Amino acid sequence: MAPRYRSLLLLPKILMPSSAAATAASAYSSSLNLRSFSSLPPLHHPALLFKTRVNFPLRRSSGRFLVQNAVSPRAFMSSTVTTEAAKEQTTSSSYGSDQIQVLKGLDPVRKRPGMYIGSTGPRGLHHLVYEILDNAIDEAQAGYASRVEVVLHSDNSVSISDNGRGIPTDLHPATKKSSLETVLTVLHAGGKFGGSNSGYSVSGGLHGVGLSVVNALSENLEVTVWRNGMEYQQKYSRGNPLTSLIGLSLPVESNTRQGTKIRFWPDKQVFTTEIEFDYSTISGRVRELAFLNPKLHITIKREDADPAKNQADEYYYAGGLVEYVKWLNADKTPIHDVVGISKDMDGITVDMAFQWCSDAYSDTILGYANSIRTVDGGTHIDGFKAALTRTVNSLGKKSKIIKEKDINLSGEHVREGLTCIISVKVPSPEFEGQTKTRLGNPEVRKVVDQSVQEYVTEYFELHPDVLDLILSKSLNALKAALAAKRARELVRQKSVLRSSSLPGKLADCSSTNPEESAEIFIVEGDSAGGSAKQGRDRRFQAILPLRGKILNIERRDEAAVYKNEEIQNLIRALGLGVKGEEFKKDALRYHKIIILTDADVDGAHIRTLLLTFFFRYQRALFDEGCIYVGVPPLYKVERGKQAHYCYDEADLKRVQNSFPQNASYNIQRFKGLGEMMPAQLWETTMDPEQRMLKQLVIEDAAEANVVFSSLMGARVDTRKEMIRSAAAMFDIDQLDI
Repeated sequence: MAPRYRSLLLLPKILMPSSAAATAASAYSSSLNLRSFSSLPPLHHPALLFKTRVNFPLRRSSGRFLVQNAVSPRAFMSSTVTTEAAKEQTTSSSYGSDQIQVLKGLDPVRKRPGMYIGSTGPRGLHHLVYEILDNAIDEAQAGYASRVEVVLHSDNSVSISDNGRGIPTDLHPATKKSSLETVLTVLHAGGKFGGSNSGYSVSGGLHGVGLSVVNALSENLEVTVWRNGMEYQQKYSRGNPLTSLIGLSLPVESNTRQGTKIRFWPDKQVFTTEIEFDYSTISGRVRELAFLNPKLHITIKREDADPAKNQADEYYYAGGLVEYVKWLNADKTPIHDVVGISKDMDGITVDMAFQWCSDAYSDTILGYANSIRTVDGGTHIDGFKAALTRTVNSLGKKSKIIKEKDINLSGEHVREGLTCIISVKVPSPEFEGQTKTRLGNPEVRKVVDQSVQEYVTEYFELHPDVLDLILSKSLNALKAALAAKRARELVRQKSVLRSSSLPGKLADCSSTNPEESAEIFIVEGDSAGGSAKQGRDRRFQAILPLRGKILNIERRDEAAVYKNEEIQNLIRALGLGVKGEEFKKDALRYHKIIILTDADVDGAHIRTLLLTFFFRYQRALFDEGCIYVGVPPLYKVERGKQAHYCYDEADLKRVQNSFPQNASYNIQRFKGLGEMMPAQLWETTMDPEQRMLKQLVIEDAAEANVVFSSLMGARVDTRKEMIRSAAAMFDIDQLDI
């Protein structure tokens, strides 16, 4: 198995509004994954020519305040969208029945792909793979498939095959086409709608659109079905069949073969970024599915023109969710052995595994419904949390460990240090939308609640020593929360005495609309803060300098977090709520939180500490797309009156190669942001028309949790081994220590 730290987690999206840089950014964003939080990968970004600072025109919004055009959402749209908007204005006056469009077949998918796959960027691209993969997993969950193979081909196509029953190929009575062509070309056609005629008792695919959506958004698609001693093949392009269904008899030695293989080439006309699949991202999803389906072998391969770059992994976990929790807690100190729960009730199957760790101060709860990750939770998560809190409080009072009758441990205190996986199999799940982010079945909550109360009570009665340790940890969490509350109140009292409750070092912006314009740069030290304050556009850009490195909250409890001055400044400046409270985006003072640190090891460490704080304290900031990383240049190359800014060694070589052999020029290496003049910092790193931003989102919460625990946790031996293993991935000479 490949080392787990290689796959990731926080997938950066590159935002470069200027048309000259957009092409390079789109090519880069589809392939980039942060390999490690301790360093940033080299940036394939064209060197920026020196540009005189431009005063952006302002537009008035709602008659109350001024908004920067360059940072409005439209600033990041292509010129095509602007043209369409202009056309819409000219034609809106004549609106009649001839303008009512009726889309047929798969046209709705090609017209509005984001509705079906979420986006036309890297996330939507990978969603195509998951749609086909989920179909193969459904065959395994139904008991018909034991092997699935995923291959990322060198031509940027993907093939997924299974040894299930194979898609039916006989004539469909309603469409008068083969059933295979029907499911590939007709929306809402499939065998997963439930009832006596359904092909699956439990499945992740419910709407009958997954395979047809992939077909519609693929430049080419080839399907092969092995069934009833025959091999059937058919080719498609952008949702339309190119060939008729061809059937060939299999040789005698392989006439029992069954299964389906789908190979597709994503359509370059649809996706806005370069077509390139990330092995680590897909491998993370494959590993996750192997944990959830303990009887299934899943293989993933990556083929490359260079054989040395080929990759392959096979995942098989007989222990299922218990092994999943052990994998997540590998870098922590567990209080007890992993507890596994399995229960069937009213046609619903509930599988759970959980474990508390003494050196963790937050919880990790991952929910799945029919092997689909429910990112936004649902009734299965709600049922677990309610039952666990109620049961632990009841057992605590019964055992006399919680002596005060009026004390009730909240769910957050009970779950401190808990890692839990909840997987439910539901015949007719109610998901929100095609992307299936939240489970809504009310009957699932009842089954989960009952299962947790029954099994947890039995386990703690058999293991009273474990209950004592968990209650002790929960009571310490309650004490820390009370201490944190007092610290917050003290901060508020001090703030009242000041003229403003905002940190003194914060240089705020004049805009009061965080959604449309306001952004904040969190910079390293007073020198960088001084340059950033002078170079910014004060109308929409705020600057918050940090004094050194903030507290590593991975190793500290809540009370220590709120007592730390730098973290208090962060919380007050950003308008964050109390840890554990429901996230309120409206309370945020800025919707772009940009981490801007030096391009050296210390800067990377500070960035990692900040990301750890945001991940553990307010993870919803990533889900809302509020966290960014600014990318400063490493070099400035001056030749005559021209200045080129280079973001990595490759940029520098390209600029040098563009000069005549006998040309004279000067190279300046920026060691830190404080060395840059305010004008330089503006034109390279802060100017919305020139800068490069990495937007960080969580693609794999489990993987992110493991990486933060490994990098920032208390297990030094594990981190040392990880660094030693990863050393081969980096050029030591390029490390700026």
